[in-house]
Amino acid sequence: MWTLPIALVMGNTVICKPSEKVPMTMRRVAELTQEAGFPDGVFNLVNGLKDTAEALIDHPDVKAITFVGSSPIAESVSLRCRALHKRCTALGGAKNHLIALPDCEVETAASDICVSFAGCAGQRCMAASVLLLVGGEAQDGLLQKVVDLSSNIEPGNKPGQMGPVIDEVSYKKIISYIADAEKCGADILLDGRPWNQKKGCSGNWIGPTIIKHKQSSDKTMKEEVFGPVLSVYSVSSWEEAIAIENANPFGNAASIYTTSGGNAEWFLERFRASMLGVNVGIPVPREPFSFGGLYGTRSKFGDMDITGDAAVEFFSNRIKVTSKWPITQSRKRPIEAVAGDAATKDHANFAGSM
Repeated sequence: MWTLPIALVMGNTVICKPSEKVPMTMRRVAELTQEAGFPDGVFNLVNGLKDTAEALIDHPDVKAITFVGSSPIAESVSLRCRALHKRCTALGGAKNHLIALPDCEVETAASDICVSFAGCAGQRCMAASVLLLVGGEAQDGLLQKVVDLSSNIEPGNKPGQMGPVIDEVSYKKIISYIADAEKCGADILLDGRPWNQKKGCSGNWIGPTIIKHKQSSDKTMKEEVFGPVLSVYSVSSWEEAIAIENANPFGNAASIYTTSGGNAEWFLERFRASMLGVNVGIPVPREPFSFGGLYGTRSKFGDMDITGDAAVEFFSNRIKVTSKWPITQSRKRPIEAVAGDAATKDHANFAGSM
């Protein structure tokens, strides 16, 4: 929904292969483009699996590829495009870190943190994964507030409720991460696993889950869970918080919660991520600024970002024209030497040629 408008405005035709898990949204978009009067062939929809995607990448008429998904697939798409000398923007996974200082505004921070990790059932690339608390017991109030707000979320599809995760594969993966954290000695402050036994929730339902870790090396602290799971870890210093954030292999987002501009600036200068926030749990840049992870991390492969001026550049070819015009005999005449209407005419032509 970000790449499509820019690609079309820049004069391209588009072939969209939606995820096989959620194809209906883009089908509706295709219907709307027809209703809006798009000429046939400008926006095209193709459904399929891996073979379909690879056929699109390999086709000689396809000049550029964009992709958003898991890091292994993003890397594969990027390498395949590179081998064919095609431009590619492929965005991968994330492990986004939120850092809270003792001077943060508790009510606002807790609400933001809750929305960030639990919104969309945690299945979005900008969801918070890790909350680092600086200050030990001084942060107990914030953590308890996050737990309280999260525990009030109910299953469902109405405002303020949270839906199921996408499929059984994702459900089992998320459950395995929670179990692994328990095995490593972490405390489950809020357990979303019982949601699957709630009335009307048979299937792939898992509620907001908050885990207090005792060691930063736990798998759930480092790997992308892609579900409504928040890993919490207490650090003793700013430097320790930055060391943990910088050590993660991804580079999408990081945020700092504080009421001090100086404190915020210290972290903004040291975060290893491309999209940063101050008292913002989901630091997605507003248009016209660009969206994309950090080069050299597992969050971004290929070229450019997918919005902003970088996307305008991606979806177009920059053409350079160098001109040199000969000076004709009529141009050599001094304008003041030409009388009457001819003078007016020559002057206009001369001005236009500039």
